[in-house]
Amino acid sequence: MKFSKFVILVFCTLSLLPYSLSMAYEEPNYEVVKKNEIYEVRKYLDRLAVETLDSGSENNFRKLFNYISGRNEDNEKIKMTTPVTQFEKDGSMSMQFYLPSKFNSKNAPKPTRENVRIVNIEGGFYAVIRYSGRASDKNFIKHKNILLKELKINNILTLSPPIRATYDSPFTLPMNRRNEAMFKIKY
Repeated sequence: MKFSKFVILVFCTLSLLPYSLSMAYEEPNYEVVKKNEIYEVRKYLDRLAVETLDSGSENNFRKLFNYISGRNEDNEKIKMTTPVTQFEKDGSMSMQFYLPSKFNSKNAPKPTRENVRIVNIEGGFYAVIRYSGRASDKNFIKHKNILLKELKINNILTLSPPIRATYDSPFTLPMNRRNEAMFKIKY
């Protein structure tokens, strides 16, 4: 009996390891200005990201991963950050990797592909709902709709399309994954 409790304890500890490792990635700084049982309102400052739009040739994640792996004008490898964000933009799907805070518009390596670019994400207020599980469309839509309903109840105007933010690799156990649905809001 003691052995089986030990095995369970070891398994539980090891299953948390991918989650704790993912938390080592740099995230954009924000301040929580309001929180309730459903969502929180965060204030973000401006931040840089590398972005690509779906063009049908090579997947967006691969294009951005190549950029941070050194496929840029400086051949500079850049540390991965979280979250990876996705949203609809100009009729296509945009994907963004935030750049580490050491970069600014002057020292960020320029992309070598024309469909990958450095963008400034304008700071402001974002309403965010956090959820675990798979980063599937179904899970995102469910939580985006919950958030949108609550924002309407609270008379908060959305200023952006829904944004999907994922923090963990696909190898992280679903129960340990951190996902978010968010909207830029007027606050």
